[in-house]
Amino acid sequence: MRMNAPHRRRIEAPAGLPGQRRVWSLRWEYLWRSLWHRLPALLPALLFVPIVMAPPLNHDVAAVLQFSQRWLAGEHLYTDLIDVNPPLIFVLNLIPAGIAAITPLDGVAALRMCLFVYGGFCWWLALRVRNRRAEGPIERAFLDVLPGLVLLVGAFEFGQREHLMAVAAVPYILAASRRAAGEVPRGQIAVGLLAGVAFALKPHFLGVPALIETYVLLARRPQGPWLAGFAAAFRRSARDPVIWLIAGVWILYLASLPLLFADYINTVLPLVWGFYLELGDTSPWQMLLEPRMGAVMVLLAPLLLITWRQTSLRPHAVGDSLAPLFALASVAALAAALVQHKGWSYHLLPIQLFACALGGVLAAQWCDRLRVTVATPAPHRVTAVIGGLFALFVISNGEAPWKEFAYPHAEVADLTARLEAVAAGERVLVLSPGIYPIFPALNYAGIHSTLRTMNMWLLEGAYHTCLPDGRRYREVWEMGRPEFFVYRTVSEDFARSPPAAVLVDSDPGIPWCGSQFDFIDYFKRHPLFAEVWSHYQLTAQWGRYRLYTPKD
Repeated sequence: MRMNAPHRRRIEAPAGLPGQRRVWSLRWEYLWRSLWHRLPALLPALLFVPIVMAPPLNHDVAAVLQFSQRWLAGEHLYTDLIDVNPPLIFVLNLIPAGIAAITPLDGVAALRMCLFVYGGFCWWLALRVRNRRAEGPIERAFLDVLPGLVLLVGAFEFGQREHLMAVAAVPYILAASRRAAGEVPRGQIAVGLLAGVAFALKPHFLGVPALIETYVLLARRPQGPWLAGFAAAFRRSARDPVIWLIAGVWILYLASLPLLFADYINTVLPLVWGFYLELGDTSPWQMLLEPRMGAVMVLLAPLLLITWRQTSLRPHAVGDSLAPLFALASVAALAAALVQHKGWSYHLLPIQLFACALGGVLAAQWCDRLRVTVATPAPHRVTAVIGGLFALFVISNGEAPWKEFAYPHAEVADLTARLEAVAAGERVLVLSPGIYPIFPALNYAGIHSTLRTMNMWLLEGAYHTCLPDGRRYREVWEMGRPEFFVYRTVSEDFARSPPAAVLVDSDPGIPWCGSQFDFIDYFKRHPLFAEVWSHYQLTAQWGRYRLYTPKD
């Protein structure tokens, strides 16, 4: 970029320096000034870095990490480790698990390091795929920091599958904007591979690329008869490497399931259909009335209306399609959340991030059209305001930074301290329907759960209604295969290798049916469990938890 004479004089190096040294001095001073001008725009994202680094780690992320660590240590996925998640997330978590196994880093630190590397790569790729010269100054400044905002402002959901998908979706959407305008972005091979992996993390995510690729196809349709136009668009799309790379990743992944993860298809999927899906008692229509979802819809609905009013299916420039693509991603994320019908915070995260990105793009393009300013620092100051509003909405509708501020007095910190005192670095049997605060307390204490599932969700599914004859527990011969699996494996694993402690949740997550469901009473009916249990004593009781350790 050429600099005018006055600006060149301001960064001129001291006289007398050798030529090469003078060139490097000019470059470093120009880089410093460039970063200094961009600092206001980066500030909303940078303020979240200490929040992301602070405890607690998200409980689902922590649980998946521990399963991958146990898998790496020799246990078998979907045989010794039963979970509803498809295998890809466990495969990816083998990376931080392996780093923790061969370096002084613990699993949590290794995971955070990997997530920052992943986010940095997506940020670099988002910069690479754009045609920055075609963007307005404020739009350019906002898109420069958008990947950082998406990476960091989710905070407590850092590392969730929804978060990983949303981070990878940013370079994919930016590249799709250029593809829809008839351009060939740089780095599209990396974009295709990354998108293929990110959208394969959950089948619910496939709506995002489906809607975006449909838009790209329609945008490529030339003027003229519809049939001939679609035929031309299909021919052009057939030469697009991004589509083939995404499809190739999905085909390889699906082919790996019966070959490498047959137990997932034969064992876990029937449990998902029979038990896990029934645990959600919120209908899609009820979800729309939930406070968090309602807040998202209040933001998203007017943005979709604005986008629809100014959308063209034949973009003449990259910026013409950017807002529609983020709008489509928001709609696909909303559909995914409604289909899952559980209303959990991380299910709503992609809707928030895509809606805020859409609002930021619309605001930046509107400011550019009004020619708010063209002075060098000013676009970044305007972007700081847009990014600040982005962050404030996510804060007001999320759990961070409040969980991080409250951590020293929270359940996770208390449970971590109690477990470290009796079983640091050991194995513990946890009988609880919840994942939080069990995870990440186990991760922080360096403790591995002996349970083959992350919690007692299979028993929750087996006893989601009362037995017709009023009995509290089924007899062994009445149990279905999933319930008998839990009854047998928990008892046999407990007897085969007694853990250093047993943590019992007094709230079983199972309806009251004449009396409370008690995990110890349930498993003591197994003779192996009863025999070993007689050697344990109550060590501590607080809140809803009881802690048992072997007798002296």
